[in-house]
Amino acid sequence: MIRLVLLDIEGTTLPISFVRDVMFPYAAKALPALIEGHTNPQVVAARADIAISHPGEDPLTVCQDWMARDEKAAPLKTLQGITWRQGFEDGTLRADLYKDVPPALKAWSEGGLRLAVYSSGSIPSQKLLYGYTEQGDLTSLFDGFFDLSTGGKKDAASYTKIAAACGLNPEDILFLSDIGAELDAALEAGLQVCQLVRPQDQTVPHEGVPHATDLNDVTQKFSLPA
Repeated sequence: MIRLVLLDIEGTTLPISFVRDVMFPYAAKALPALIEGHTNPQVVAARADIAISHPGEDPLTVCQDWMARDEKAAPLKTLQGITWRQGFEDGTLRADLYKDVPPALKAWSEGGLRLAVYSSGSIPSQKLLYGYTEQGDLTSLFDGFFDLSTGGKKDAASYTKIAAACGLNPEDILFLSDIGAELDAALEAGLQVCQLVRPQDQTVPHEGVPHATDLNDVTQKFSLPA
């Protein structure tokens, strides 16, 4: 029996285009001033990490190269998160989730299911996305948030760690993602899985796993609270 639903974000609950076309450009525009002129301890620490991994290189150039290659580098995630917090808090940014997402999450939570997030974006960024949505603050629905500090999303050990952190057997968890390699890793760890194949994101169906077009479809396929 499913006791917890673990959710990816991009391509699963939020259109990839929002991150690609709204959040990333916003961060790219804000990063130069943040990196060059900010005394925030997190910024100082991120710059130090960049100096260790890329000695003698300009930290802004390193970050811009990471962004161009969509590198999941921890210092970049930290810096992007700082810019996004400002954007969400001042109202410039608002996450526009798929319309099926808020009612499904609320129904699952009210029906007794626990919910958690596992995304490559940092935990603070995850909380911003769900805290400042067009549909209101949804963070209270979630029991836990996990990012790459737990481990890579294509590594089965990461899902074993999440199950242990949630105090559940792996088979009690349903993982939802649009990425086939992530689903394979979760399946290897013993989780139940389902791929979200949303036409808007042009997701390619992955062989060997169940598919769903939206969270309402997930509800029906896995007999979740409606």
